[in-house]
Amino acid sequence: MAVFDFDRVIDRRHGDSLKWNRYGDRDVLPLWVADMDFAAPPPVLAALQQRVDHGVLGYAKPGPGLVEATRTHLAAHYDWPVDPAWIVWLPGVVTGLSLACRAVEGDVLTATPVYPPFLSVPGASGRPLVTVPLQLANGRWGWDFAAMEAALTPTTRLLLLCHPHNPVGRVWDSAELAALADFCTRHDLVVCSDEIHCDLILDEATRHVPLALAFPALAARCITLMAPSKTYNIPGLACAFAVITDPALRRRFTDAMRGIVADVNVLGLVGAEAAFREGEPWRREVLKVLRRNRDRVQAAVAAMPGLSMTPVEATYLAWIDARGLGVADPALHFEQAGVGLSSGADFGNPGWVRLNFACPASTLDLALERMRGACACLA
Repeated sequence: MAVFDFDRVIDRRHGDSLKWNRYGDRDVLPLWVADMDFAAPPPVLAALQQRVDHGVLGYAKPGPGLVEATRTHLAAHYDWPVDPAWIVWLPGVVTGLSLACRAVEGDVLTATPVYPPFLSVPGASGRPLVTVPLQLANGRWGWDFAAMEAALTPTTRLLLLCHPHNPVGRVWDSAELAALADFCTRHDLVVCSDEIHCDLILDEATRHVPLALAFPALAARCITLMAPSKTYNIPGLACAFAVITDPALRRRFTDAMRGIVADVNVLGLVGAEAAFREGEPWRREVLKVLRRNRDRVQAAVAAMPGLSMTPVEATYLAWIDARGLGVADPALHFEQAGVGLSSGADFGNPGWVRLNFACPASTLDLALERMRGACACLA
């Protein structure tokens, strides 16, 4: 069996890393934006090197090998038989969110806290946005359907869904998905389901089910967004896709792309195919590391005064309630202690922080040690 070194610290300072360059030369460990500090799977790197060695990097389009690798992956992991005609290739999931807003005329509804582009893309697309808070009850995040019903306007036409959810780490269960499907059907809503973290399920007793697959009657009003980027740590290659079964909805989506959305770059196509075709051994091993790191974070946070968090069922992101610290800006407080976290205000929940634990154990342990000190000084 292949051995992957997830404990190796790769120096990302002073290069092109958005994540590490945020703090310049300051001694701050960046655990904010959602990319991993692990090398991508060896088969992906080998495929990229082979493509570069070819020498010609002209315009490219998705080939039958990529389409088949993607369909095989979806069939193997989710028992989802996807027709090639349903797939629309994109340079990123955020692009897909924007296109969904442009393709569906009317107001947009989503629930907070949520991945920041859910909050910014509708307005940038000329669509009014209404948000409803998720409920936190008995240590578990869930939907407030009464509040969602009350928030609907006569012109609400699109629900933006994060499944699994970033940042709260939930894998929505069958009952929750059924309630969402019923809600969308009764109110004639199209649902754009961001499922980019679907291959990163940490709860071993849980299985991701694509919304469009779970409820065939809803499939015609679903835009499902997926990508290999988070799973195989290749977000910089900018390759994603939408699965849209309904021809009319797919045509509105692709019409919105014209003259705006660039084609996926040649290396993105190569990396995606290699990841889906040969990345499974690496994915299984990285899940073990992420589970280990998740447990480290949960245990550490539980012992820090002023902090709490709910279990992380999926993703490599911990959503931490820092309101108990009594500081105006918890993210800034931790940054001053040498740990760079995402501010909850960006997700619609001030007072919270998001921590990315997809990093070597030595990096994570040092960050947690600094956080302990930052909490202790306030106790």
